[in-house]
Amino acid sequence: MNKLIAGSCCVLLLWATPTVATSIYRCSDEYGNLTFTHQGCPTDQAARVQEAVNQTPGSGKAVPLTKPIKRSKARQDVSSGSITVVGTQDDGCGNLITGSAKRDALIKQRVLPGMNRADVESAFGTPNSVTSRNGKVQYRYSNGKGRTRTVNFDQYGCVGGKG
Repeated sequence: MNKLIAGSCCVLLLWATPTVATSIYRCSDEYGNLTFTHQGCPTDQAARVQEAVNQTPGSGKAVPLTKPIKRSKARQDVSSGSITVVGTQDDGCGNLITGSAKRDALIKQRVLPGMNRADVESAFGTPNSVTSRNGKVQYRYSNGKGRTRTVNFDQYGCVGGKG
């Protein structure tokens, strides 16, 4: 009988538990990036208190945790389908070779004019000897069979020619 009373009390306590809500801060910076935090927002960001209601499991139908905010149409949708390149990365060697040609050369262990020192070291590893004259650098790679590969770099660190 005592187990029945104790079980009934537990059921009543769990059934009467209220939903738990907490306040969090919704911070938005000048670029529109959102951050949610309990500690508050930095001084250069707009702050708003956001109520988050955590429903108990099985309390009924799904309830959204927040109400969506309507955004202004400051940004326009670009649906023309054309891509505009604003700038490209300069590799320091005049962009003589494309990325796919460089990858192909690295895989096949070839040296192309326009490659930099990091590209050559990626393909062949650390050189056996490095010499420098008048601002120009020369890498020498030797294999165990007596073959030697020489790679010459100009004053900018780009492949100028191979010997």
